[in-house]
Amino acid sequence: MKRRFNTTGACSAQRHYMVKLDRRLKKIKEDYVDDGSYFVINRGRQYGKTTTLNALEEYLKDDYLVLSLDFQQFGTEDFADASTFARAFAEVLIEALEISGVEDKDALLSPLREFAEKKDNGLKDLFVCLSSICISSLNPVVLMIDEVDSASNNQVFVDFLAQLRASYLRRDKIPAFHSVILVGVYSIKNLKLKLRPESEHQYNSPWNIAADFDVDMSFSPTQISEMLEEYEWDYHTGMDTGVLAEEIYAYTSGYPVLVSLICKRIDEKIAGSDGYETLGKAWTKKGVEKAVSLILKEGSLLFESMVKQLDTYTDLHDVIEDIIYRGKKITYSPEHRSINLGVMFGFLKEENGHVAIANRMFEMCLLNLFMAEEAGSDAYSQGGSDRIAFVQNNRLDMTLVLKKFVDYFTEICSEKDTRFIEKYGRKIFLLYLKPIINGTGNYYLESQTRDERRTDVIVDYLGEQFIVELKIWHGNEYNERGERQLLDYLEFYHKDKGYMLSFNFNQNKKTGVREIKAGGRTIVEAVV
Repeated sequence: MKRRFNTTGACSAQRHYMVKLDRRLKKIKEDYVDDGSYFVINRGRQYGKTTTLNALEEYLKDDYLVLSLDFQQFGTEDFADASTFARAFAEVLIEALEISGVEDKDALLSPLREFAEKKDNGLKDLFVCLSSICISSLNPVVLMIDEVDSASNNQVFVDFLAQLRASYLRRDKIPAFHSVILVGVYSIKNLKLKLRPESEHQYNSPWNIAADFDVDMSFSPTQISEMLEEYEWDYHTGMDTGVLAEEIYAYTSGYPVLVSLICKRIDEKIAGSDGYETLGKAWTKKGVEKAVSLILKEGSLLFESMVKQLDTYTDLHDVIEDIIYRGKKITYSPEHRSINLGVMFGFLKEENGHVAIANRMFEMCLLNLFMAEEAGSDAYSQGGSDRIAFVQNNRLDMTLVLKKFVDYFTEICSEKDTRFIEKYGRKIFLLYLKPIINGTGNYYLESQTRDERRTDVIVDYLGEQFIVELKIWHGNEYNERGERQLLDYLEFYHKDKGYMLSFNFNQNKKTGVREIKAGGRTIVEAVV
């Protein structure tokens, strides 16, 4: 069977190219399941949760009886009341046991079938039945429930969690599940948030016995490289798997579906297209860049979900906008509602004690979103009007872009106060730049150099790269330090020419554009 890169549903090693999960499964088993933990795997959408759960079920089967459920099997009517839910739960367990192949399944099925036939049993009766199964089973019983947050708006499910908690606390006296694994996007404390959004109930959890789950489920460059090696074994493209893995990781930070999306676009859309006539031409850094551009243009279910959450949680939208536009340093605090939600959804992460966008592709998508929200702005319209002058022979004249922007900014912002320019200056430039490269190029903000005083913009236009440093003027010494930093950055990117846009608040400032020669390189500096 010909294998593919998969971006929909769970992955199978027989049908799909996928990273090796052995180390992850070993850690989950040894650190959590063997220890008898009840825990939650909550990660962003399309983060490989179901794939991991399926593989874990297979990995555990020699030592445990694994009962694996998916709450998507339950209909809305199954949560009508405790009795209905208990019967539906028993019926799904019966189905799981029937296909399990365990040698003692008949003995285990008997109490479940008897329970399911009765119509007046409740949750307490269900847990008495489950306890009898745990007594009878030849192996310790592990319960897995996928898509657990699909039930989170139902009080009966919260009551079910409370019963799980009670059985955990009494398990030294009354046999119970050896380990319980719940999987979903929302954490258990936020299940309560979804059910009862009033502030006094937001963090009241009925399942506070859950162990902290600290297993990295993102893909490392090594794992990505191993997956690409399997593809290379089949197709002999001549790609440098290590270099390509690092490039893919630079865009995705190992977010599973984004890794697979890039690979899938290269394999299925880019290879064979103009400029990428062979697999060898497609599986290059340029091919990765092209794939990222396609994904951002086409959109994805993951990006749609992200936009939906930002519409729902406007405070999260504001936090992300502050990080992207202003380089604002926000101290990481998991207790902060917006930060907690952003991390839970997979959009944000902790980096050196501060909040950061989770990966470069998310940042590019979010930047495109914010730009689109302000497509009617004067800066965006002006950039679109000036665009024709900036591109000659398919090459972007970045020096001219800066010259025209200085004229435009001086005209519209000469009367603005310092606070306005400090807050919105970089945003105005990004809005001006967007229509100039739109449809042909991309740009992203370099997270490693971004702060409230400085932001580096990396512009890709038809294979040519431009590095533009945006900074707030804080004196000659700071400016000279910025020039040195830009020179270091140019050396890293093997570029002879860089660009600097300084927002200067001095009344006697000299605006305009000049060239500086330093360290054998050229810096085009624009001052507004």
